Amino acid sequence: MKMLVTGANGFVGKALCAELLTRRMSVRAVMRSLSSSIEGAEAAIINAIDGNTDWLDTLRGVDVVIHLAARVHVMQDDSADPLAEFRRVNVAGTENLARQAVRAGVRRLVYVSSIKVNGESTPLTTRSVASKIPPSPPFAKWGGVGEFFTENEEANPQDPYGISKWEAEQALHRVAAETGLEVVIVRPPLVYGAGVKGNFAQMLKVLSKGIPLPLASVQNLRSLIYVGNLVDALILCATHPAAAGQTYLVSDGEDISTSDLLRQLGAALGHPARLFSCPQALLKLAGRLTGRADQVERLLGSLRVDSSKIRRELGWIPPFTLEKGLKRSALP
Repeated sequence: MKMLVTGANGFVGKALCAELLTRRMSVRAVMRSLSSSIEGAEAAIINAIDGNTDWLDTLRGVDVVIHLAARVHVMQDDSADPLAEFRRVNVAGTENLARQAVRAGVRRLVYVSSIKVNGESTPLTTRSVASKIPPSPPFAKWGGVGEFFTENEEANPQDPYGISKWEAEQALHRVAAETGLEVVIVRPPLVYGAGVKGNFAQMLKVLSKGIPLPLASVQNLRSLIYVGNLVDALILCATHPAAAGQTYLVSDGEDISTSDLLRQLGAALGHPARLFSCPQALLKLAGRLTGRADQVERLLGSLRVDSSKIRRELGWIPPFTLEKGLKRSALP
């Protein structure tokens, strides 16, 4: 089986290509330049992705496409029309890839979407700490500790990135209905692991410096996914017959509060988290005054994912626990 991986030199792409090669699969890695080629993979250069990208030579001989490349969410977007830019790459670019994949004889396309398609947060009905998601399904609430996002609910994207991901999913469904292309959609929450950037990397940096944080009393619950678990799920979605036409939400299966996350990361780093309590109202006010309201909300709010569908239908079991994933993430 020959796999085409777009965004192969990104954080998830590198881990995915490495695991595919470990499993002795043939990999064609799509990247913008050869500056960071992947040993053992056939390199393909695509400089830009939009509705006009020519994929036909790159797709020749490919059985399955795993589409990771995207215009990603950024905190400060300085483009004149962010939604138009997201649509150009994430919607038009994805649909164009899918239609050319059909012409090239590709059987399946696995699309890495985002939990932002579902929304930005889930309600937390009681104060709680870490919680394991049960494998039994489908459900809206469990154990009185809050609600989960599921594959069956109405989409509710809140920003241009989330909207573009949702529209890309719809475009892929149209292509599948018209052509018979097997489409599998995967919506992960925050992906973490060694070398990750963004908010998770900032947490590690702050903890390493021993900076005190006013988050000791935060008792939210958030779903995460370790990059090794996401890679395993993507390969299963690329190869399992029952995955065709399905949408899956994936997570480690263990939800955790921001305060406990910081404590576990600090322990893994050898720099115990220095946490103190502060009223959340003050933290939210500080976020608004500094232009970081969204970032503060992610630290304080809950976002829980029900990943029981992929466990039930494909028999997926995350190979890494949350504890093991966090320890690996803290490695230099």
